[in-house]
Amino acid sequence: MVVLVTGGAGYIGSHTCVELLKEGYEIIVLDNFKNSNREAINRIAEITGKKVKTYNIDLLDKVQVKEIFEANKIDVVIHFAGLKAVGESVSVPLRYYENNITGTVILCEVMQQYGVKNLVFSSSATVYGATNKVPIMEDTRLEPTNPYGRTKHMIEEILHDVYASDPEWSIALLRYFNPIGAHQSGRIGEDPHGIPNNLMPFISQVAIGKRNKLNIFGNDYSTRDGTGVRDYIHVVDLAIGHLRALEKIHATKGIDAYNLGTGRGYSVLEMVEAFERASNKTIPYRITARRPGDIATCFANVSKAKESLNWQATRGIDVMCEDTWRWQSENPNGYKEKHKSTIGSDSPVHHAAGFLMPTK
Repeated sequence: MVVLVTGGAGYIGSHTCVELLKEGYEIIVLDNFKNSNREAINRIAEITGKKVKTYNIDLLDKVQVKEIFEANKIDVVIHFAGLKAVGESVSVPLRYYENNITGTVILCEVMQQYGVKNLVFSSSATVYGATNKVPIMEDTRLEPTNPYGRTKHMIEEILHDVYASDPEWSIALLRYFNPIGAHQSGRIGEDPHGIPNNLMPFISQVAIGKRNKLNIFGNDYSTRDGTGVRDYIHVVDLAIGHLRALEKIHATKGIDAYNLGTGRGYSVLEMVEAFERASNKTIPYRITARRPGDIATCFANVSKAKESLNWQATRGIDVMCEDTWRWQSENPNGYKEKHKSTIGSDSPVHHAAGFLMPTK
């Protein structure tokens, strides 16, 4: 089976590519490398010992997307590509709506044209918004509170309409909670551009000495220690969830949403303590005011994924932190040290002709 992975050089995409190759799938990566690094492709090939056919193409260029489908017999698409920073989406909402929604529409148009009707979509728990009802189930009302979350919600609605128009489609909507961790080899991991938006990469950059201290936004919530509680999931568990979803859509028709999380929450201070154990470092922090819109507790009900996809997360908080620290300590500047390395024949990057639309 040939799987097209859009955004396959990104954090979750790269780990999913590794798991796909391990299970014998043939993959093709489409990525514009605006939010990722070409070195990730090298590392995927290094870990798996397999070639990674890669196209440097933007989804907004329909002509180039069609060229990929024309040149390859694709069976299924796993769709990661998109802008993903919540704060940035508030500042430049039109960029997010154009890139995430238009890119997905173009992808689906081309898929339909070439008879490829199996899709795993990278959605997000942000579609639920600031709900106070936990654990969050898939039938919880969707009320995203920022442009990024709204793009995910809108795309889900678009995909429901696509299926309603043609029941030959089979689509899985995967709503991630908080991915952290890295591949146990330490060769691929999260490599945020600029100041990290998420807790774990910020903690790890404090531990490595790139940041002075961690800001904890509020310690007066009604939680175990007063800090916010979230559902953190190891990125490899998350990647394996995509394989189980791929098996599901290959065997059935329809469209459905699934929460991918652990089903339990950890507080910010619990994460700090776990990372200190993993790194043997002290993480200095200060308590600051709550952020507008933050809620006390958020974690998933994951029973649907367990029953329907035969999937559940298996890696705990200590492994999440140990793998994050291994990646960070061995790659203090992420992929940048090898940014100029040659992709080479083992991992060819195909540069399609034409103008590549910027996405960041």
